[in-house]
Amino acid sequence: MLQKNNLLLSLKRSVREYGLLTSLLVIIIFFQVATGGALLQPLNLTNLVLQNSYIVVMALGMLMVIVCGHIDLSVGSIVGVIGALAAVLMVDYQIDFLMASLLCILAGALIGAAQGYWVAFWGMPSFIVTLAGMLVFRGATIAISEGQSIGPFPDSFTAISSGFIPDIFSGEGLRITSLLLGIAVAAAFWFVELRRRNRVVKNGGDTGPKFLFILKNGLVAGLIVFFCYLLATYRGLPTVLVIMSVLIGIYTFVMNRMVLGRWIYAVGGNRKAAELSGINAARVTFFTFVNMGALAAVAGLIFASRLNSATPRAGTGFELDVIAAVFIGGASASGGVGKVVGVVIGAFIMGVLNNGMSIMGIGVDYQQVIKGIVLLAAVFVDVYQKNKG
Repeated sequence: MLQKNNLLLSLKRSVREYGLLTSLLVIIIFFQVATGGALLQPLNLTNLVLQNSYIVVMALGMLMVIVCGHIDLSVGSIVGVIGALAAVLMVDYQIDFLMASLLCILAGALIGAAQGYWVAFWGMPSFIVTLAGMLVFRGATIAISEGQSIGPFPDSFTAISSGFIPDIFSGEGLRITSLLLGIAVAAAFWFVELRRRNRVVKNGGDTGPKFLFILKNGLVAGLIVFFCYLLATYRGLPTVLVIMSVLIGIYTFVMNRMVLGRWIYAVGGNRKAAELSGINAARVTFFTFVNMGALAAVAGLIFASRLNSATPRAGTGFELDVIAAVFIGGASASGGVGKVVGVVIGAFIMGVLNNGMSIMGIGVDYQQVIKGIVLLAAVFVDVYQKNKG
């Protein structure tokens, strides 16, 4: 009887932990059937990655901001102004794309610092500060671009979004290098999870039945390999997917294993208690906004690279998709709660919804309604679980 109860508790914990991934799989299966198999075509999967890469990148920064107890409404406008700045530097002044990209990321960090200064050290509401920033930088985008599109960019820059990992094995019909990279990532995921389980066992914690651990982590590893296999049958792994994956790995490590990540959770969970324990809440808050500005700049470069031009309207509405991805991914509106993996899954839930509904020919008006309902449902679940607890 005791063993049965332990199994039920483990199953419930697994459902909570992997519920978001299950939701993503259900949505994928639904649209795969509804679109007649078009969703998981390698070409469409590649487009899905390219279309959502900049959203995922910004969501990593937005997670830190929201976990810290704040919000940033200016990220879409930062994408636009950074794209315009990159175009002026590379197209008008012929500056090397590496130097121009570094200058743009620095500019994004300075924008984040300017906003973070008022929030962190003057106590101004982040909603108001970043709303003002959204208006200021949207106007700056139009001013820098003079209301016109600027392009095209050098080929070396557009390769960020249009490039793919070269296949050193020169496989025909299957990019073997991309498939091997997928297998390596799946193996690394398995190793990290196994190490985490062993650490919990060593400390006397409850890890649940071993077969359940093998089942759920084997499923995730299998999905990673299957996803990379599908991409390998087309042109392989896009360069931007590799950039995005590296950033996901870095921010997962920062939030889960580094002191800085624990400080961010502490400040968002209870600012006064964090300050009493010696954490400088103002500096932590300031850092999250600087980081957000830098990642928004990276997203702006990726988006400009994908369009091969900078447009005055670039980034419009991006802040809504980014914030929605974070909340759908399990972050709490009151701060202190949220995981990188959840945010990434939340971003792809939004991406699959957009992509699937577009393939089905659903109008933009209905798409907005559906996405709004999904966001409201995600926040409701968070509030319900808190009240229940």
